[in-house]
Amino acid sequence: MSTTNEVEIDRKPKFDSPQQEAFLALWRTYDCLKAEEDAVFGEFAISSQQYNVLRLLKAAAPGAMAVSALGQRMITRAPDMTRMLDRLEQRDLIARERRDENRRVVEVSITEAGKSLLRQIANPLKACHQRQLGHLSEVQLQQLIALLHAARLPHENTV
Repeated sequence: MSTTNEVEIDRKPKFDSPQQEAFLALWRTYDCLKAEEDAVFGEFAISSQQYNVLRLLKAAAPGAMAVSALGQRMITRAPDMTRMLDRLEQRDLIARERRDENRRVVEVSITEAGKSLLRQIANPLKACHQRQLGHLSEVQLQQLIALLHAARLPHENTV
């Protein structure tokens, strides 16, 4: 039978390497922060990926963006971009149009309803970000941004 001290020792996480510990800490942090964000987006019946599409299209407005370019700029890969765009179009948040000169290219633009939804989400999302990371100082946030960028750099554009 184990003593209390042995059980507590056994509960201490064991990692194969500092890299594994850092990765798992990053993953756990993402999970905690994502729960806050999911709650905000849930209030508007939208996913974080759908929000990202609207945000990217708003930046391109009044122009449109090819679906392929949109997919490349996404923060996370969307396994089924067509279905996601279908859902946004059904809600009249985006509009799709095929180019006359090349029918294979589909361009997407944000609608007024999409812009309106982004305006509605803006303050609740800003409050969410404050809850997520507002306890960190400006210096800590800049250090975190730099470290995350450094960790990501060798892997960008390789996926």
